[in-house]
Amino acid sequence: MIPISSPWKSRFSAAGIHLTLSLAVAAVAAWLVFSLWYPYPYREISGGRELFLIVVVVDVIMGPLLTLTVFNRSKPVRELRRDLAIISCLQLAALAYGLWTVSVARPVHLAFEIDRFRVVHAIDIPKDEIRMAPEGLQSLPWTGPTVLSVRDFKSEDEKLTSTLAALRGLPLSSRPFLWQRYEEAKPQILGTAKPLDVLKTRFPAQAGLIDAALKSATGSSVPSRPVAYVPMAGRDKFWTVLLDANTTEVIAFVPIDSF
Repeated sequence: MIPISSPWKSRFSAAGIHLTLSLAVAAVAAWLVFSLWYPYPYREISGGRELFLIVVVVDVIMGPLLTLTVFNRSKPVRELRRDLAIISCLQLAALAYGLWTVSVARPVHLAFEIDRFRVVHAIDIPKDEIRMAPEGLQSLPWTGPTVLSVRDFKSEDEKLTSTLAALRGLPLSSRPFLWQRYEEAKPQILGTAKPLDVLKTRFPAQAGLIDAALKSATGSSVPSRPVAYVPMAGRDKFWTVLLDANTTEVIAFVPIDSF
């Protein structure tokens, strides 16, 4: 075993302390991201986990490595403090920028759109249209997505312009002027939703996954109320929403493309 010289011992010790502090900060950031901005299942559907891991891995590795490089007890104390302060500022700035990037891409609404649910992300909503949302929906939530629905078109002109925008990549559910309260679309949701048995018949190999999702959400894989399902579109993934077939309350989510 090759002995480590004293200067390197102090460097590794300083880098280790920096790594411990960085991991503690990363843990706090993880709570913020996964408990508030990207609660389950949106960390899977909206790519929150991947975005956060990129940010944190780069940030956690960068700081300790820089400390390992510059730490030297032979330096004047003022110079050493300056170097460590600069590293800390760079690391915090990188973390802040990363968290800002994750926040602007966060999911804000789960919208029922004609015949499906769609996850709406803050970055997808035209900033100049948010003021056109109905009262009570003009601010985007920071504590996880809320449910709403897309109303019927009021005119053929509105239908045409909205459809053309959707073909260009701007979904109807991202247009605030089309938003309405979730319960206002209850008849359309009930008309679209299909019985849970149909989902299990279509995907017999996933029956256990469906039962597990129900048990996790309700405490029983055999629900006491009728359950239906509606397909859901995320950023680049397709899941399924399980609903109370009477009230349209969202019960659970399963990673099945039921379109």
